[in-house]
Amino acid sequence: MALSRSARLGAVATAAASFLVVAASAAPTQGAPGIGDTYFPRLGNGGFDARHYDLDVAYAPGTGRLDGRTTLTARATRTLSSFDLDLQQLEITRVEVDGRPASFTRDGDEVTVTPRRDLRAGRDFRVTVTYGGVPQALGGPIVFGSRYGWMKTDDGVFVACEPNAASTWFPSSDHPSDKATYDIRIKAPEGLTAVSNGRLVSTYDRGGSTYTHWRESRPMATYLATATIGKFDVRTGRTPGGIPVYVAIDPVLKNANSVDVYAVTSAVTDYWSRVFGPYPFEETGAIVDDMPDAGFSLEVQSKPAYSAVRSETTIVHELAHQWFGDSVSVARWKDIWLNEGFATYAQWLWAEHQGTRTAHDSFRAAYDARPADSSFWQVKVGDPQRDTMFASAVYQRGAMTLQALRERIGDTAFFRLLPAWTALHRYGNADTADFVRLAERVSGQQLDDLFDSWLFTTGKPTL
Repeated sequence: MALSRSARLGAVATAAASFLVVAASAAPTQGAPGIGDTYFPRLGNGGFDARHYDLDVAYAPGTGRLDGRTTLTARATRTLSSFDLDLQQLEITRVEVDGRPASFTRDGDEVTVTPRRDLRAGRDFRVTVTYGGVPQALGGPIVFGSRYGWMKTDDGVFVACEPNAASTWFPSSDHPSDKATYDIRIKAPEGLTAVSNGRLVSTYDRGGSTYTHWRESRPMATYLATATIGKFDVRTGRTPGGIPVYVAIDPVLKNANSVDVYAVTSAVTDYWSRVFGPYPFEETGAIVDDMPDAGFSLEVQSKPAYSAVRSETTIVHELAHQWFGDSVSVARWKDIWLNEGFATYAQWLWAEHQGTRTAHDSFRAAYDARPADSSFWQVKVGDPQRDTMFASAVYQRGAMTLQALRERIGDTAFFRLLPAWTALHRYGNADTADFVRLAERVSGQQLDDLFDSWLFTTGKPTL
């Protein structure tokens, strides 16, 4: 079909305008210095999607010095003239992008990398950072007032980084919304054991050092990565259900309490696999280290890290996080109740499974223990604020929310909901609105009033 002259001119003008739109959209821009989390605005980075980390770290316990070389493989989500990484405290000596030297600048914990050529949208690229220094643990009100992150021990280091301390030991996009797979290689003095995420690929001694390679092939949030080093007694095997187990216990703590960490870890992993859906990782286990300064344990992916095992319910809690927090991770830190409320409720379910107390009775005990004028009821669990994101209300009132939901929709719908949630968002991220929508779909009920009352309204809800 032939076009008239005016039509041809119009077509040319339209094509030119379209070209300008495409050209404008492809214009290179600087990646954002954060993903926009209201609690940690500069954590994570915009403009790329992390795909895989290769971490090579060498640690000298005597001096506390860490030397590292991290290669991040990422995909540009828009055409980038530069992009940011998160790195705290440590000094950078070299940066390369796709094997070529790149310039970089620093503004506090933000590292801005400028490659020689723009990175096109949709393209994979590799950034390699060589760095070193003496990592320091973080502190403040966030984690119960405890130190957290890279914590020196008498014989090595205890590494537990929630929420924002992964970038104290490797450059990263340090936010749970940007997951990646990992290869973690650790050099430590011979005689020490280095424990990390996933499965052990290799370990060997050479020249007075031990070299250990771990691989986490399932997507993982940065704060769940570890490189814990020390003297450990290691036991490996399989759970009765066939899941590989790796348990490392500091000999100082071996007889410190009566909890059989290996046996409890095996039993709990198998039980949660029946209640919450298939175990999401290649290995289960535990790292039990003598670290009295850490007043917490952490759901390190595949191997929870315990500063000391205080009780069986601590293991129950951290292993529940393998589903709620590790496999299904928060989209933003304000949704932290989706981690802690679920793991606390898992403790109530375990007691119910053991026949010691029903979840309803645990709920009533927690509810009745706090009078209406207690400050406990003034925390808005669905958005608890940064410095109180680990307040007891996030744990306990979060768990109460789940029991209130169970009693509203009934056991049949509730125990369909839990594995449906972990399957729908497996290895991904989700928020409270996602959970409410799924609960309503599974139950066939409208539930806004329940969640508004328990998560977003201060004051003691009326039963």
